[in-house]
This record gives sequence, structure tokens and C-alpha cells, in this order.
Amino acid sequence: MEYTVNKLAKLAGVSTRTLRYYDEIGLLVPARISSNGYRIYGRNEVDRLQQILFYRELDVPLDEIRRILSADDFNGLSALRNHLAALKSKREQLDLLIANVEKTIKAMKGEIVMSDKEKFEGFLKKMVDDNEQKYGKEIREKYGKETVDHSNAKLLNMSREQYAELEKLTDELNETLKLAVESGDPGGELAQKACELHKKWLCFYWDEYSKEAHIGITQMYVDDPRFAAYYEKIAPGCAEFLRDAVAIYCR
Repeated sequence: MEYTVNKLAKLAGVSTRTLRYYDEIGLLVPARISSNGYRIYGRNEVDRLQQILFYRELDVPLDEIRRILSADDFNGLSALRNHLAALKSKREQLDLLIANVEKTIKAMKGEIVMSDKEKFEGFLKKMVDDNEQKYGKEIREKYGKETVDHSNAKLLNMSREQYAELEKLTDELNETLKLAVESGDPGGELAQKACELHKKWLCFYWDEYSKEAHIGITQMYVDDPRFAAYYEKIAPGCAEFLRDAVAIYCR
């Protein structure tokens, strides 16, 4: 069956503007253009749109979705299995958060007492699952399954104080990085302070620190467009700057 923009938009629950934008960026190109200029979508495009919407539900950026779907080794069945696992994990996160809210209400009414750790149930799980969804495959390939599992367990067992310290450290690191990039000197005082903060930040996730791993992960920030995009928001060229600064720091 074939669909016009209007019919496909109604079927999928998206706007016609969204479909036109997906066409403009090469994410979802219609099967053909009719004689009267209408975009026409067929079965392949419908299946591709379903995949796109699954990835969007998991907060995958459009550029990354396009890269995934255009890869020579893309497998639709394998992708659906991954979507299913991710959505089940997301449901588990929501169940934890719902339980957290219910417990908090009871605690505020004086019916139960909540431990500090219980107050963070769901939030830390979401942090771990989000990291797994975005970067899990690459990190596991680079550092191994056991290392990543230990890191995740370390995060899940954080106390309220440790979690607050991590948030504060992240803000300080990003602000120092921004100022360091503006200074333009990866060997300067600000840049080296940023490297020290980055080391402390990594140690919240890593069981053990090594200079080689520190250098390796900052190179991955440059090579992987998702990491690069995160640091680009801090300051233009930030990923490359941090890599160069860490190379100096680790010498």
C-alpha cells in the first residue's frame, strides 16, 4: 500500500512537517514523487519510519539514526530486538520511579521511613541505562564487559553524598573546560586543572585509573560523533582540546 505525506503522518502519529524534514535531511526519502508533485511512500518507507520512531523514543539523535539505518550491516530484525530490550529497560526505570514516588508520599505522611539510598532509586538506574543505550557498545568493545559492569555497579551503589558530589564535579569540570578552551592553551593552568577534574570525574565510574586509559577515552571523545557532540556543546573544538590537554597532563 502507498501513502501520501498526509496519510502517512496520520497513520504514524507525526506531523507532515516532520516527514518533510526527514526527507530534507535524507533520513526518510519517499519512494517516488507523483505526477502532481506529491511525495509517495511505500512499504519500505513505512518500515523505515517505524524504526526511526523507535530510535526517537529512545532519544537517539537524528544524525545517529541516519548513520545506523544507512549502515551496510544494518539488520532490521536485530534492531527490533534491541528496541525491545531497551524499551523493557525503560519500563523498568519508570516502574522504579513510580515506586519511588509512592514511597516518598508514604514517607511524607509518616507511614514509612525512607533511607537516603531509597530516595535515589530509579534516578541512578536511569543514568546507567542511558549511558548503556548511548555508549555501551563502544565502551564494552574498548574496555571489556567486566570493566563496564563494575562501573555500572559502582554508580548504582552511590550514596546521596556521592551523587551530589558527582553532579557538582561535573558542573565544575564543564565550566573549567569552557574557560580552558577559550584560553587556547592545552598546556596552560586552566587546561591542566580541567584534566585533574576529568580524572576525578572518571574515578567515579572506573575501579582503577591509568594514564593510558585516560588518553584512550579522550581520543574516543574525538572519534565518536556522539561524544564529540556532547563536548561541542561545552565549547567549539572542546573534544580535541581535552584530548591534547590530557596528553600533556599524562606526560
